[in-house]
Amino acid sequence: MLRVNIICIGKLKEPYLRDACAEYQKRLSAFCRLEIGELPAVRVPDAPSDAQLAAAIAQEGQRILSRIPSGAYVYALCIEGKQQSSERFSAELQKLAVEGVSSVCFVIGGSWGLSDAVKTRAQGKLSLSQMTFPHQLARVMLLEQLYRAFEIGSGGKYHK
Repeated sequence: MLRVNIICIGKLKEPYLRDACAEYQKRLSAFCRLEIGELPAVRVPDAPSDAQLAAAIAQEGQRILSRIPSGAYVYALCIEGKQQSSERFSAELQKLAVEGVSSVCFVIGGSWGLSDAVKTRAQGKLSLSQMTFPHQLARVMLLEQLYRAFEIGSGGKYHK
């Protein structure tokens, strides 16, 4: 069974987002071993300078890199990432499994972005949309797309 790790900066604050994540975690348990690791955001002043932001992003990046499982195929969720259909994403995950990849790790950076070091470490870069969404919603959207991908791969009826 594929191991899926999601490493993200920050905790989910809103109960409805936690509930949505819990529901998808439950559904995904039939398809993969899912682990979600929340790392604390680096605090920055209310009006941070470019240098302060860069330092915070770099520090968060080092925390993320230290948590990536050895041998994992890493996807960075970032603006520069590729958008793709749910069917294509499902096919990509299936291909990785066929190629012998046993661990896939998705990284969701902080609200200020993701460090270049993490993006360099990643073998894949994903963008969930060109639209702007609340940062905390990204985790729910990723979990839903993972569940949809596994359902597509197994021939389930979830995806229409």
